[in-house]
Amino acid sequence: MPIPGYDEDDLDEMLEERLEERDEQFLTPSQREEYENGGSLLDILSEDDIHRLLN
Repeated sequence: MPIPGYDEDDLDEMLEERLEERDEQFLTPSQREEYENGGSLLDILSEDDIHRLLN
């Protein structure tokens, strides 16, 4: 999900940090596998999950 004006790698890093800080489970097992295989959190997470992590 491209976000104009933001570097996708920076956003992906920020989302990864937020995921590590929280105990909540945002990724399903299949999403976690996709991420561990090099997928971007911007592509894997839903828009609602991204907003929840960034707030």
